[in-house]
Amino acid sequence: MAERGASTVRRPSSEAANIDVSHVCKHWGTASEGVTALDDVELTVSGGEFLSVLGPSGCGKSTLLMILAGLVPASAGTVTINNKKVDRPLTDVGIVFQQDLLFDWRTTLGNVMLQADVRGMPKAPAHEKAKLLLEKVGLKGFENKRPWQLSGGMRQRAALCRALLHDASVLLLDEPFGALDALTRDQINIDLLTIWSEYRPTAVMVTHSIAEAIFLSDRVVVMSPRPGRIVLHLDIDLPRPRHPKIRDSVEFIAYQAKLRAAIGH
Repeated sequence: MAERGASTVRRPSSEAANIDVSHVCKHWGTASEGVTALDDVELTVSGGEFLSVLGPSGCGKSTLLMILAGLVPASAGTVTINNKKVDRPLTDVGIVFQQDLLFDWRTTLGNVMLQADVRGMPKAPAHEKAKLLLEKVGLKGFENKRPWQLSGGMRQRAALCRALLHDASVLLLDEPFGALDALTRDQINIDLLTIWSEYRPTAVMVTHSIAEAIFLSDRVVVMSPRPGRIVLHLDIDLPRPRHPKIRDSVEFIAYQAKLRAAIGH
């Protein structure tokens, strides 16, 4: 089932990557035993697009994300990014997980700069960009705090900055805000949109929140129960920039109804 409407006008990005997923399957275990997580997944993500993936628990959403990153091999099918086959971990990608994975012995700024240290980036410009990113997500003044001195939302903002420090053309987000309270989640959604709109990487986010997917995305896809297949593509034709009040609009509520019906809620 697919539903496509008039797409929101998007500012193209010459740096962002096009992603093509062709007939991807993933089977865990042996041929005779095990679990098929994904079955014949087809998906195209345009450069600079923000796409969210919804579906029931265990449908293979996170597995698909790890295949896109090159961290997990597909059992069949191919993934290409800018026409290059993904067959190893990608370097031109930023990943944000549900756990922020900050190091307690590093400051907030030091955790963001870990990206530069690992990649051998020139220190001075990376340091300036790290400070700028932290300022954009409201963490100015917290650069020298340790992770244990930050709230959960602040830690996830730092993790987002770390993922974007190296100008990645692809941003992958695996339920990054699932553990946050509703108010914090709303604010960090706004922070993410602000920073994504400026740098405009191609973004793919896995989430269980229908409202979050609609609010952030240009397009939402829904996956079936395991084995995961894509059963709906829904363009989100809402103007940008977006304000939380848009969630009260007739259009937003209609998108929620369509996605709930597709998921079976």
